[in-house]
Amino acid sequence: MTGAATLDLTGQLLVAMPGMGDPRFDRSVVFVCAHSDDGAMGLIVNKPAVDMVLGELLDQLEIACTGPERNHAVHFGGPVETQRGFVLHGTDYASRLRTLEVGAFGMTATQDVLEDIAIGDGPERTLVMLGYAGWGPGQLEGEIARNGWLTVAATPQLVFGTGDTSKWIKALGALGIDPLGLSGAAGRA
Repeated sequence: MTGAATLDLTGQLLVAMPGMGDPRFDRSVVFVCAHSDDGAMGLIVNKPAVDMVLGELLDQLEIACTGPERNHAVHFGGPVETQRGFVLHGTDYASRLRTLEVGAFGMTATQDVLEDIAIGDGPERTLVMLGYAGWGPGQLEGEIARNGWLTVAATPQLVFGTGDTSKWIKALGALGIDPLGLSGAAGRA
């Protein structure tokens, strides 16, 4: 493959196929923040962290927050740099420092977004994540060719308005696929 010049998945969702071979991505739905000839970067949008809510993260960062946001889930964004934070949100918010705009979404990785969320001035819809998924040049294209991922358009309803446990099934449904009919084996006709 010639890389991202042929296949640009920025702003799309990756939907993990059964049998992908990496348990960290089992039934994952990944928002692709950037995809180029240099590789790809994405955030898993349907895997809440096992033992972390936003209030605990804000406490660790010494950001005061007493509102209901404290109980919002923090997600496992991927296995790379798991101590690094990212906030995926709508376009109603832009950081004073830097927000990456990706279609109907924004991604901010600076602490000011958390400070704004804590005082009620943050984006209306958010997913707070620790870590990200990263691919080197041609790696993601190779995984797609080996039947590791399907791709589907990212919509705010699917990313923010669907429960974490339903996102994988809903993403497949957007493609007209029943998960019961999926096989982890790739084949050639």
